[in-house]
Amino acid sequence: MNSASLKYFLTGTFGRPVRRVASHALYSDSLRPLLLRLVRNRIQAILSDRDMPANQRRIIRDRRLISLAGIGAVEKAVARRTVSRQVLDRVGDLWSRALFTSTERSQVVKEFKKQHHRDPPWFIAISPTRACNLKCAGCYADSGSANTHLQWSMLKRAIDEAKALWDIKLVVFSGGEPLSYRSEGKDLLDIVESHPDLLFLMFTNGTLIDERTAERMGRLGNLTPAFSVEGMRRLTDQRRGDGVFEAVIEAMARVRKAGVPLGISVTVNHENTQEVLSDDFLKYFFEEQSAFYGFFFQYLPIGRCPSFEKMPGPAERVAFWRRLWEIVEEKRIFLIDFWNHGPLAAGCMAAGRSDGYLHIDWNGKVTPCVFVPYSAGNIHDVYRKGGTLNDIWKSPFFEAMRNWQDTYGYGQREPIKDGDWLRACPFRDHHSVFKGWVDLYKPEPEDEASGEVLADEEYARKLGEYEAELKPLFDKIWDEEYLSDR
Repeated sequence: MNSASLKYFLTGTFGRPVRRVASHALYSDSLRPLLLRLVRNRIQAILSDRDMPANQRRIIRDRRLISLAGIGAVEKAVARRTVSRQVLDRVGDLWSRALFTSTERSQVVKEFKKQHHRDPPWFIAISPTRACNLKCAGCYADSGSANTHLQWSMLKRAIDEAKALWDIKLVVFSGGEPLSYRSEGKDLLDIVESHPDLLFLMFTNGTLIDERTAERMGRLGNLTPAFSVEGMRRLTDQRRGDGVFEAVIEAMARVRKAGVPLGISVTVNHENTQEVLSDDFLKYFFEEQSAFYGFFFQYLPIGRCPSFEKMPGPAERVAFWRRLWEIVEEKRIFLIDFWNHGPLAAGCMAAGRSDGYLHIDWNGKVTPCVFVPYSAGNIHDVYRKGGTLNDIWKSPFFEAMRNWQDTYGYGQREPIKDGDWLRACPFRDHHSVFKGWVDLYKPEPEDEASGEVLADEEYARKLGEYEAELKPLFDKIWDEEYLSDR
């Protein structure tokens, strides 16, 4: 079956019956091994590096391994019955349409590209509220009791518009704690319910997920929660507060009971780099707690009480990268490292890059990324003037970042000598470049602390030292393991 036939089969007239048959087969203990064997063989064929140029083989291998890990996660979730048939049908339907876009829906993308000469963002991230019932040490958003939030009407308008202008497939909720959001008599799950054609990922501390909330998530079927942990009980409670670890585990049990696929989110810092990739940690969360996926976000000194001492050093970051790929390959666990897995996404995905994203915060400020708190504009101001999200997307600040992404290799769609995607973050790994954009385009800091950071010469010096030490380590790997023709 060629790609065009597969696309028609999955999204056309016969698409839904085909997906229902596949779902039925997945839930059959006798048919599931056969179906997944066929899927794995297809992935191996599509992502084969046998006839690829030498400078693409390692990247194709990485993408093959992470895809096979994803299939392994599906297999475990279905075998353990931790995802319901209803949710699987719903998610399967959404993912098939997301990955094999129909001609009618892709017309939006074609029109955008005709006007702007590049594809639009694939998803958006929104932090609808800064409020949080916890006060974690080193929180990147400095969240807490202050209930600053987007009005419901503004939140809905932004998502509606991103669908209409960019044909987005996914919305990621961050925060603050997303489940603390309340506005105009609505909560976060109301926005999920109003968009049954979108996938939603929610980063949550988990403590507000009671049985009623979990059951509602199960009925909706298009949202998955990523529970924030710092390691096992000691490290999680140390950063998040006494009793939080136990509350998370109890919430996970409620979500599993509702048949909703769940994952974990970890802030990797100097103290927990060993624990969060240990056999005990992985067994506990991916076997006993049936986590479907794991996202790792390496600590960045922004937000509440930024500390360079907490940030993993360059050698630790490289070791973490190597150990994580060993786990993905050997254990087939679906793990994504937000900073180290740049090769999977062809570099930095921020600033509304083609197939990338941008972030809207609780004040309506639009920033390149959740972790880069400098705004190119505010949706309140833009809408007041009769504009759209495209007006912010076109800002010189964002355009400068996208042009840098292009010259750094993304535009070529394949790795280049001077585009080490292992060091893809402009803020963290190329801070002097980022500082130049800020000096030139004057983006607005998200808060007072963000402004102070950019005015701090010591901060810039330390990030510069970090970059200088990291560069030769990852450049050597990039040259020898990604670009080598051996």
